[in-house]
Amino acid sequence: MIKYNDIIKCPVITEKTSLLREKFGKYSLYVFVSANKYKIKLAIESLFNVKVSSINIVSIRYNVKRKHGRFSDIAGYEKRRKKVYFALANGQKLDIMSV
Repeated sequence: MIKYNDIIKCPVITEKTSLLREKFGKYSLYVFVSANKYKIKLAIESLFNVKVSSINIVSIRYNVKRKHGRFSDIAGYEKRRKKVYFALANGQKLDIMSV
């Protein structure tokens, strides 16, 4: 059984997410790759004491990274990630920097 603290990894803090938060009230987090909407909703509601109204999940597949050396090239991969966009119920706010 995975714990709620293990499901939520960290907040996504970019220009796009700050615009979404200001205009539409949508927040974003990186979550555990095998978590589903139900588990993510329970984790957010229990850890932050808020009511979630909607959840959208984006799976980000791994990227190939190449490093060019002097005599050979080295190829590697980034890890898969999952990003969650969620909206809170009316009148609720979440301080994303305190996560």
